[in-house]
Amino acid sequence: MDSNDGFVALPPSLTATARGSVAVLTLNRPAKRNALDDVTVGGIEAFFAAVPAGVKAVVINGAGEHFSAGLDLTEMTERDLVSGIDHSRRWHRAFERIQYGRVPVVAVLHGAVVGGGLELAASAHVRVAERTAFYALPEGQRGIFVGGGGSVRISRLIGVARMMDMMLTGRTYGAEEGVPLGFSQYLAEPGQGLQTGLKLAERIAGNAPLTNLAVTQVLPRIAEQDAASGLMMESLMAAIAQSDEEAKTRLRDFLEKRAPKVPPG
Repeated sequence: MDSNDGFVALPPSLTATARGSVAVLTLNRPAKRNALDDVTVGGIEAFFAAVPAGVKAVVINGAGEHFSAGLDLTEMTERDLVSGIDHSRRWHRAFERIQYGRVPVVAVLHGAVVGGGLELAASAHVRVAERTAFYALPEGQRGIFVGGGGSVRISRLIGVARMMDMMLTGRTYGAEEGVPLGFSQYLAEPGQGLQTGLKLAERIAGNAPLTNLAVTQVLPRIAEQDAASGLMMESLMAAIAQSDEEAKTRLRDFLEKRAPKVPPG
């Protein structure tokens, strides 16, 4: 596919391309450090609401020197209570489309991953950070509060105490220290993040779709349940997955030594 071919119409702040079964969605406001305005967030929601059938995984990245510096503060006009809640809920809907959408999502991070940019990254399923990436939640210094789902997603990735510290003191973390803390799962050299992200997405796209669905949508919900309910949901999902015809074919290929072995590392 060519740029935007087969995808919904997107605003200029976003571009979409397809590389086989993997789509690449790029934040395209480099002059604004890919700050997220309402138009961009609406475009993200529209994209993930209508991912083409042939796409099996998505990579999100940012043009220029930064992934995203967060909320576009030029849009922080005087809002009353009701409009403020509505604005936050629009971000929630957009990022829920990522976390609980049809396909797994890999975020490739570099430069600033700040505020709303970190909230966006946290909604992805796998995160690759180039060594230039740094993380911050400057809302405390701006007199505002996270509104794009960060209080739920980021706190579950890195812990409530660490998130409190970042918001209260303005503390930042670099890419290398961010891996063991949960900000990302992979580390890449500068300029190599997209290549790493694409390789991971291609591997993910090769999985059985039902398994990917279970991992991205059922697994996080199990983690939020009590143990007994989680184990029952696990049993149900395991039975559904193994009864799928594609799963049966893959298992036969493995048992008859036609499937590739799991590589080390």
